[in-house]
Amino acid sequence: MRGRSDPAAALLSGVQNADAPPRMNVFLVGPMGSGKSAVGRQLAQRLDLDFIDSDAEIEARTGVDIAYIFEREGEAGFRSREAEVIDALSRREGVLVSTGGGAILDAGTRERLRARGRVVYLRTSVDQQLARTRRSNDRPLLNNDDPRGTLERLFDERAPLYAEVAEIVVDTDGCKVKAVVDQICHQLGVDGVEP
Repeated sequence: MRGRSDPAAALLSGVQNADAPPRMNVFLVGPMGSGKSAVGRQLAQRLDLDFIDSDAEIEARTGVDIAYIFEREGEAGFRSREAEVIDALSRREGVLVSTGGGAILDAGTRERLRARGRVVYLRTSVDQQLARTRRSNDRPLLNNDDPRGTLERLFDERAPLYAEVAEIVVDTDGCKVKAVVDQICHQLGVDGVEP
């Protein structure tokens, strides 16, 4: 193809090698406040992947915020939408998807995540979650008089599912985002490109 200047050469130069392996996908799971969005953005940049926050994608597709979906359709309605969106996102190549804290409740979603990419569980304590979510008004499950009790209940229910689906587990308590990203890259066996 070297030396060709015709339009076909220009088109071919933009086509990926059909024999090239598919690009890696990474899926972040973990409770609210574990750092999935912040870590996800930096990790995607390091790994040259497209970053997608599944909650933001749901809001973009519906035109309303998560709290409104919870209010109108309840948690079951939201979870149905979430499973559908994560199914679509996980079919892509070269993506890093930050999932919602409850995405792993759906067995089909857990299966699809494991089959379609590398799953990383960002583990954090309830104390850290409280500190990170204290000023947030957009967490429908915490809009009650006992956020600590809610987070403890959610942790007991969901922690085994996070561990079940994850290939890699990284603790985020007291860690800077870059340190978490470095740990994940190391465990993935890749260096990533420093931004």
